[in-house]
Amino acid sequence: MKPPIPDHAGDPVTYSRFWTGPNMLTVLRLLLVPVFAVLLLSDGGMSTRLWAAIVFVVAAATDVVDGAWARSSGRVTTFGKVADPIADKALTGVALVLLSYLGELPWWVTVVILVREFGVTMLRFWVIRHGVIPASRGGKAKTLAQNLAILLFILPIGVGWLRLVAMSIAVILTVVTGLDYVVRALRLRTEGRHNG
Repeated sequence: MKPPIPDHAGDPVTYSRFWTGPNMLTVLRLLLVPVFAVLLLSDGGMSTRLWAAIVFVVAAATDVVDGAWARSSGRVTTFGKVADPIADKALTGVALVLLSYLGELPWWVTVVILVREFGVTMLRFWVIRHGVIPASRGGKAKTLAQNLAILLFILPIGVGWLRLVAMSIAVILTVVTGLDYVVRALRLRTEGRHNG
């Protein structure tokens, strides 16, 4: 005799996996990007620049918190895996483009960083059938260096030499980790072909 089919009509209502704390932080970061852009482009003097810096720091901090929170609480979702890097690149990309537009950062720096980030994203899709390349310590250091350098360019304080040093380190880490990612992606593809 077959067991009776359970009737779930009386089960408590549960929210979709989309509505998780980590996902909300990712959405918050995306929403803060246009706010940051408006503040950075506003000609409101030092106070506006300071607010732009604060918004950038808050948005960048959510990038650190949401991933760690999702992993530690078992709330990793497909939306989070897709939206998190998009939100991260949107914040960094907008900051770099606007700083170059304002004439405060050379365009070649922005181009190098954005080409690297776009290229790594394409590589991820290229090797996705064979596996996922985890974030390396170098990649995390690169993100930290980029955010710190961008923050120094946003802040309304005269630390030109410190900005140059920080951005130079960020660019070097960006290029080196990008090349490392290419090597690891090629290795993963080769191993995938041999195993297949």
